[in-house]
Amino acid sequence: MKTAIIGAGGVGGYFGAKMAKAGCDVTFLARGKQASVLKKSGLTIKSIHGDFHVENLNVKESIKEIGEVDLIILCVKAWQVKEIRSELKSIMHNHNCIIPTQNGILAADELLEVIDRSNVFGGVCKIFSKVESPGVINHFGANPTLVFGELDGSVSKQSQDVKAFFDSAGVNSQISADIHADLWKKFIAICIGGLLAVSNTTYGELKELKETRQMMIELLNEIYILSQEVGINIEPDFVDNVVSNIDTFPPDSTASLTRDIWEGKPSEIYYQNGTVARLGEEYGVDTPINRFVFNCILPGELKARKTYGS
Repeated sequence: MKTAIIGAGGVGGYFGAKMAKAGCDVTFLARGKQASVLKKSGLTIKSIHGDFHVENLNVKESIKEIGEVDLIILCVKAWQVKEIRSELKSIMHNHNCIIPTQNGILAADELLEVIDRSNVFGGVCKIFSKVESPGVINHFGANPTLVFGELDGSVSKQSQDVKAFFDSAGVNSQISADIHADLWKKFIAICIGGLLAVSNTTYGELKELKETRQMMIELLNEIYILSQEVGINIEPDFVDNVVSNIDTFPPDSTASLTRDIWEGKPSEIYYQNGTVARLGEEYGVDTPINRFVFNCILPGELKARKTYGS
């Protein structure tokens, strides 16, 4: 199965390297220094599951150079999906598919505005990873897994074929029977990243202090209540399970959104706490903690987007 990895950062770099290591036909879309290093030296993965290196990679710097592929794994930031979706349409055909891995709950809907529904899966990525330096990906938490599924909840032959491909490539994956619920479950959990940013804490620091731990729980509960108003099927004890899971995180770990904000880069805040605030207003659910987080980050976000031209 010919595969294109759109965005060779912490997520795309890791999963693409796993496929390349298994001998799969994989093309990486990368730009700038990352593209230069991948072309010259390949990818180095530093992982809690074992380090490895892959080289002689097929690297392109524009989507139009990729050509015909069977599977597209979209690994750009959430706010970049709208920017490149028309270009992505140019490499879609009747029998290929795209799996978005963005944080938040909007990526598939944004793709559907220009790409046929038959080509689009819902997707959730589970991994803690980052670009340590150009050509070096650091996987430092979670068992890397791609969860994907048809948006109507069916299990199609195409999804089974993709699952078989992931199995052959040594990539952990799951076919979801309710991808919308899985998207919301991750969405609820990741919105803590904004709270980490405004409180200037790691997960360990946030959860240990009584006051910030309570804010974290209230933030999670707001989004869970919103999910029920939207009609998402999530179990009642989900927030308790999220908190218990966070208690197992490495104390010094942070979220990608947190790191982007601290570094003055454009972030996914509109797709995380910003989406909670917007949907809260739409569905009549009060979300004061999420609104506070979004409003605190917004001025810096606007400055970052002006600086980076985003």
